[in-house]
Amino acid sequence: KYFTIKELTKSSIAESKGLNNTPNNNRVEFKDLVDNILDPLRERYGKPITVNSGYRCPALNKAVNGSKTSQHVKGLAADITAGSPKENKVLFQLA
Repeated sequence: KYFTIKELTKSSIAESKGLNNTPNNNRVEFKDLVDNILDPLRERYGKPITVNSGYRCPALNKAVNGSKTSQHVKGLAADITAGSPKENKVLFQLA
């Protein structure tokens, strides 16, 4: 409802390193993340939420020193912000 695939896959690091961060849809579960976590959180918060890091292809995950078992690689995790420490605290409390 509120989040796009483009938003969940964008990465300045991938772009700068020439990495293709396009997910293999057979292994990526954006629907679960968006339907069960992100959209409900956005509804409760009532304001836009920015995704800083969503899906990471294995090469991008390695480039950012992500965990080998990172849920980002499966499309099941997103690092988000509301724009300030104060608003991020509100998000945390809502989550």
